[in-house]
Amino acid sequence: MSAKRHLALNDAAEYLGVNPRTIRRYIADGRLTGYRVGPRLIKVDADELDALLQPIGRA
Repeated sequence: MSAKRHLALNDAAEYLGVNPRTIRRYIADGRLTGYRVGPRLIKVDADELDALLQPIGRA
């Protein structure tokens, strides 16, 4: 069994090359699922981030 990998908002933003506010907007829009860890920390599933990076069209 493999453990799921979760990233904090800032790490997720760096991974995608976007601003942390964009990650918050993706969570609000339903594009990503946010998981609250404690009173302040929000994490996202790395597999969901990878799904956002799927290529479109032809290169």
